[in-house]
Amino acid sequence: MTENGKPKYFTLMEELKEKIISGRIQPGEKLPSENQFTVQYSLSRHTVRKALSLLEQEGYIEACHGKGTFCSEKMRHMKKSRNIAVVTTYISDYIFPRLIQGMDNVLSEQGYSIILKNTGNSRQKEAKCLEELFQKDIDGLIIEPSKSQLSCRHPGLYENLEKYQIPYIFIQGIYTEMKDKPHILMDDARGGYLVTKYLLEQGHRRITGFFKADDIQGIQRHKGYVRALQEAGIPYDPDLVVWFHTEDRRSKPSMMVKEMVKTGSLPHGIVCYNDQIAVQVIESLEDCGLQVPKDISVTGYDNSLYAQRGTGITTIAHPQERLGEMAAELILEKINGVSEEDSKVERLIQPELIVRGSCRRLK
Repeated sequence: MTENGKPKYFTLMEELKEKIISGRIQPGEKLPSENQFTVQYSLSRHTVRKALSLLEQEGYIEACHGKGTFCSEKMRHMKKSRNIAVVTTYISDYIFPRLIQGMDNVLSEQGYSIILKNTGNSRQKEAKCLEELFQKDIDGLIIEPSKSQLSCRHPGLYENLEKYQIPYIFIQGIYTEMKDKPHILMDDARGGYLVTKYLLEQGHRRITGFFKADDIQGIQRHKGYVRALQEAGIPYDPDLVVWFHTEDRRSKPSMMVKEMVKTGSLPHGIVCYNDQIAVQVIESLEDCGLQVPKDISVTGYDNSLYAQRGTGITTIAHPQERLGEMAAELILEKINGVSEEDSKVERLIQPELIVRGSCRRLK
């Protein structure tokens, strides 16, 4: 027993715990060896081992075989930092500035700051972002998964988030094996259905779809396209569907449009994965001497600034700023321990068709 009446191992445990909590021992820092502790505190090795065992049980330290004992990285996230990490596939253009603005509207009002990262829709970069965030003080994470139609390459990193008790939510996509995790999505199947149905209502029968193969949004929008064709009694023709990936998104749609023109296989209308692809398709058609919508109708998705220029592109509304606000509201719920049953945040956003000048009715 020590002078305060507490066992010696307990006194040592409390002293080390206080140093960890106060920051005098930093997360990831190596602790002295058992032998060093015995000399420093004039204690038996058994007493030191018992103190360290209690700290390890409570998650303050981690023993790494052959390397020593370290202050747990979990401690980096025990104190409230008022920082929220936001990881998106892209940052500087398209829908992302307004998405982030929506998050900031809610988070800044609650005294939080955003740590912003982007992956370029690369799973390798996503893993690197997560690894870097473990070295920062964050209270929660909002993430748009990269290539969400493919399986997650780094489930262990998400397991570490849970180990360190860092709540996280997915937006705009989610890995198939993680569908039970908190997420906010658009009903993309419904969106793909609405744009395809609109073209069918305008008398278009031969309709090509351009869809992204490595994101779940592309898969879901394709499902909606198929459903609309089936309802109209039009057999699904896989030759009318163009699949592209992140790596060839800037070249393949344009190349395929020019091939269709060259071979005389141009459809009546084209349903595009998003507004960026729609612009690429329209520019390629114009390069071939064709006019939209006089010669062919084209639709987009997301109601971005691209879709609002000139006579505009028929598209699906994407509530970019509102989605950002919803994501911020949901992560704050998770930080505050609100259960799924008590959550007040909508999880599935219903799409809305916006008709502009890129489509015409066939006679």
